[in-house]
Amino acid sequence: MRLEIDGNYGEGGGQILRSSLSLSAILQQPIRITNIRAGRKRSGLAAQHLTAVNAVAAITNAEVMGGSLGSQTLTFIPQEIRGGHYTFDVADIRPSAGSLSLVFQAIVLPLAHADAASTVTLRGGTHVPWSPNVHYLQRIFLPMAAKFGFHGSLTLNRWGWYPKGGGEAIAKIQPTSDWREVDLRSRGKLKAIHGISAVSNLPDHILNRQRNQCLKRLAQLDSPVNIDPVKGKSIGPGTLVFLKAEFENIQAGFSALGARGKRAEQVADEACQELQDFLASDAAIEPHLADQLILPMALAKGESRFTTSRITRHLTTNIWLVQQFLPVKFEVNGAEGEPGEIVKHGLRSDMGE
Repeated sequence: MRLEIDGNYGEGGGQILRSSLSLSAILQQPIRITNIRAGRKRSGLAAQHLTAVNAVAAITNAEVMGGSLGSQTLTFIPQEIRGGHYTFDVADIRPSAGSLSLVFQAIVLPLAHADAASTVTLRGGTHVPWSPNVHYLQRIFLPMAAKFGFHGSLTLNRWGWYPKGGGEAIAKIQPTSDWREVDLRSRGKLKAIHGISAVSNLPDHILNRQRNQCLKRLAQLDSPVNIDPVKGKSIGPGTLVFLKAEFENIQAGFSALGARGKRAEQVADEACQELQDFLASDAAIEPHLADQLILPMALAKGESRFTTSRITRHLTTNIWLVQQFLPVKFEVNGAEGEPGEIVKHGLRSDMGE
């Protein structure tokens, strides 16, 4: 039976599409998504969204109807997931800096359910607005996903900034036979801050000013702060500050991107402020990671839980979506925009427990 999904529910963005594709593939559940990104300025499937559709279709030999740019309705009928070697390039749809990270998010958990290991070459934007950058996926998402039993890596070969894109990353994903429950209510003591100040095709003073401002803003912390200067190989210009907070039990990540007319110090200030806001709470999971953990939680047996410094619409939307697919129940303790705790009750995704 085909499952009907309203793509305009809650946050109403591309996350509903990506999560729906992932769960459809894992469960071999045919779906029909309507109102895809209906509330966005440019509604329907953009290049990175259509690349994600094509990517999940390729790894599942799926039948797809409505897979075109601008489409607001998609029917997706997957078959068995197949591991192997794949290449997906957002520019095959349309030259752009469409995020390869969003394509990665759509395929990473399905390929962990394949019967063989996979190596995936992804091309597009690596550090672009409105998506997790490759450093975040490498240093935050993957280590945290490993707590659930995931085994994989992501290697950055070439940086891709807005608007030119042209970046490349290689994902390696191993099959996961057992998804573990987690308890992430306590982050433990802050051990260190590891960060980078990065530029591509821009003067060194920008890199140094970003770094110096980070060190100035974070000088009062009791833990070590290391900010490495990085020059990224890319076809276009761009700047980034990325900060990883390493605690005893978890990692948390905070990023800011440069833009034309934006001072280097402002880039550093934005990333540092996000970090400092998180440090002012006692929660274990920062807001950007919280919604990304919902699918692994749903796939794990038993009860899992975490505390987060802010309940977001992305988080509650992903919870709603998972409950359309699986016989699990999520308990949200707290109000949107406030700190809270998420508890997952219910059965395994294979419905066998």
